[in-house]
Amino acid sequence: MTPTTTTAVSGQLGLFGTDPWWLVLLKAVFTFAFLVVTVLIAIVWERKVVAWMQLRIGPNRHGPWGMLQSLADGVKLALKEDLVVTGADKVVYVLAPIVCVIPAFMAFAVIPFGPAGHEISIFGTRTTMQLTDLPIGLLYILATASVGIYGIVLAGWSSGSTYPLLGGLRSAAQMISYEIAMGLSFAAVFIYSKSMSTSEIVGAQHDKWFVVLLPVSFLVYIVAMVGETNRAPFDLPEAEGELVGGFNTEYSSLKFAMFMLAEYVNMVTVSAVATTLFLGGWRAPWPISTFWAGANHGWWPILWLVIKVQLLLFFFIWLRGTLPRLRYDQFMKLGWKVLIPVSLVWLVLVATVRALRNEGYDFSKVVLYVGAPVVAVLLLSLVWDVFRRKDKPVPHQPQEVFDPMAGGFPVPPMPGQQLPPVPRRPSRIPAPPVQNGASQQDGEPAEPAAVGGGTSNPKGADGA
Repeated sequence: MTPTTTTAVSGQLGLFGTDPWWLVLLKAVFTFAFLVVTVLIAIVWERKVVAWMQLRIGPNRHGPWGMLQSLADGVKLALKEDLVVTGADKVVYVLAPIVCVIPAFMAFAVIPFGPAGHEISIFGTRTTMQLTDLPIGLLYILATASVGIYGIVLAGWSSGSTYPLLGGLRSAAQMISYEIAMGLSFAAVFIYSKSMSTSEIVGAQHDKWFVVLLPVSFLVYIVAMVGETNRAPFDLPEAEGELVGGFNTEYSSLKFAMFMLAEYVNMVTVSAVATTLFLGGWRAPWPISTFWAGANHGWWPILWLVIKVQLLLFFFIWLRGTLPRLRYDQFMKLGWKVLIPVSLVWLVLVATVRALRNEGYDFSKVVLYVGAPVVAVLLLSLVWDVFRRKDKPVPHQPQEVFDPMAGGFPVPPMPGQQLPPVPRRPSRIPAPPVQNGASQQDGEPAEPAAVGGGTSNPKGADGA
């Protein structure tokens, strides 16, 4: 980072931390209210959009056009019986939802709603359109997001039940797998913006948004943010088809509501981070900013930020209504064998391009020095894939029959193992009467009807 850039960053961050206490409190309340209202809208919007995609009506009872469905859900959860599992670790069991929901709100503190300059006035005091900012603002977001995952892990462990424990372990694996790819996508943004401050990153996109300069980082982050928020098709910690309800199976009433609130707040937070890093943050889209000079000043930047966040929330809903849930092995393979290698290679390419540009190389030489090795590697991989020796087919081996309840609890079969046949009772549906000679072929007599299923007794084989 050059001395000029360092001075600019110091001057930009110097605008924060000078507000009076009442203004800081007011900004904190506004940020909290913004998240809660956005969550209430997102819940109704998700149910309406998914119903439209599935050709259903959706919520239409509470309020006009069902717009108060979120409030009805909140009242219903608040009035439900608050259960506490007998075999649970009581302290951790109660603290887990709190640990999950508080970091979700804290991460939004460094998201800029507008320019860092004192462009707005609140009760006569000029201030920035951001609660606070840090020289390492994005590392703060990563840290708070990581702490929130511990709430899910502790909820699964403290419930004292098998399926919540499995959901908590899956959540820990997701955190490790997908935060690495997310951090690598952040690193490419750091290289281009020369800062970890959220306000400085938005300021570095005054000419061109980073989604154009860093498309691979944007795609990796989009996939990683869906995995981080445990949303479909990556909702493995709460897969109701496998784990009943996952980590929150033993929770009810307000504690269950806190988990749902944390999930939706995390969706809003990661959408705002994607907007800040890659979509220009609070800046107006290209057609508007060209003919309207005041689009990026005053209170208007809040509108552009809200529109971009809502579009990304619609993307979450679109995925839920479109894609089925992945298997767990597919999910981990995507994280470790696709996202992380792609992020590493892309980060090396971005660093190389920036280093060559800083040394004064023109665009054609940069393309030659960076593109030639990439093309060579792709050609070598293609040749290797064409001429490699095919694996010999493994001769068919008889499958091993095993007892799925040998350990006292159900276990799925491993590759090469076969479940025993399920015993079935004879059918009680009467078979149609067999006409004389209808089943005779080549002079053979007709076979008698099967016992149970082929009886002519209209009440079945047992006469019931």
